[in-house]
Amino acid sequence: MSVRDVVERHGGEMWFERERVRHQAFFRFLLPLASEQDLPEAAEILPSGSRPEFYDFDLFGAGPESSEMDDRPLATLAYTVFDTETTGLSPAGGDEIIQIGAVRIVNGRMLRQECFEQLVDPGRVITDASIHGITQDRIAGKPRIEQVLPAFHAFAQDTVLVAHNAAFDMKFLQLKEASTGIVFRQPVLDTLLLSALVHPHQPSHELEAIAERFGITVLGRHTALGDAVLTAEVMLRFIPLLQAMGIGTLGQARAASQKTYYARIKY
Repeated sequence: MSVRDVVERHGGEMWFERERVRHQAFFRFLLPLASEQDLPEAAEILPSGSRPEFYDFDLFGAGPESSEMDDRPLATLAYTVFDTETTGLSPAGGDEIIQIGAVRIVNGRMLRQECFEQLVDPGRVITDASIHGITQDRIAGKPRIEQVLPAFHAFAQDTVLVAHNAAFDMKFLQLKEASTGIVFRQPVLDTLLLSALVHPHQPSHELEAIAERFGITVLGRHTALGDAVLTAEVMLRFIPLLQAMGIGTLGQARAASQKTYYARIKY
């Protein structure tokens, strides 16, 4: 990436000027001020932990929405990059979503102001807050998932869903289809599988390891919005690398992901 690319990605401008009287030449940078809303709600590093890898959700099912988008270049698509925080690591064992966070990518830029962040009352006691830091008092009085999912579904409409270890998050959404009537039919890309494509010889494809390889600052880890922002930063770096490999469209990315070692198990 060039300096201009970085400046433009942050919504800024740059130009060259010359002062003939003082015989000086210089660049001017116009950058937006940072505000609190640009940062995750809990921009702090919490104790790390890793989710198990889930494969029991078919990320590669080709619905009508997937087929319509398959021929479109990756760089032209709109993405909803999201993450969930949950009461535990067993979606089929009674664990529930307690937070959803998402950010949008449009025209190759992450739109930090277009984000979704909502705590959710899981209807059960949170027994372990050591990873996500969400305690029982924080979710008291928050809406239930039956109220939150319709809003998130509307936010993600007409976009490609992106998540890291996406099958974990998608399994939680799938299990709520019967009770909410909300079905996410759009195509899904998993940055875990994409990492296995672009960095096949790396020993780890955990989100922190990928961020370290790209030199991405990690803020708000293990908060839904913080992880969504980090995953979006990773996704933006994957797109040109995939294109350099000849993987330029959504359909090609989905097909290549399906062939990776990490997608070998199907149910």
